[in-house]
Amino acid sequence: MMREQLNQALKDKMREKDSNAVSTLRLILAALKDRDIAARSKGEMDGIGDSDILQMLQTMVKQRRDSIQMYEQGGRAELAAKEQAEIDVIETFLPKQMNEDEMKEAISTLIEELGASSLKDMGNVMGAMRERFAGQMDFGKASGLVKTLLA
Repeated sequence: MMREQLNQALKDKMREKDSNAVSTLRLILAALKDRDIAARSKGEMDGIGDSDILQMLQTMVKQRRDSIQMYEQGGRAELAAKEQAEIDVIETFLPKQMNEDEMKEAISTLIEELGASSLKDMGNVMGAMRERFAGQMDFGKASGLVKTLLA
């Protein structure tokens, strides 16, 4: 489903002659193709699923945010603006991101459901979160919250 959305968006943006969106969508599709090829070598002939695509998109956003920070430190505002424009395109395919309070609530509910009680259970909690909340939260921040709540 995500795959079709991305391809359709590329076609639409090409018709609209939105060069920034077209180049960003081509980057996304190229990364998707790379991941599909890697998945095929592991025996997954259909390529990666929607949850993996969402994770890939989140990674792309994170990379661009890191680049923006570096460009701003280096006084390259025009490059930071270009990266932000790419983030804006990518985020149109991501579900609404949870804020910190929503993340804490979801994590505590999940910890309770799983019966997690110590840091030894962190891997189980993170695995379950990735399944349930793919694309909805920053798992880097979530990891810190899980650690705090389990400690």
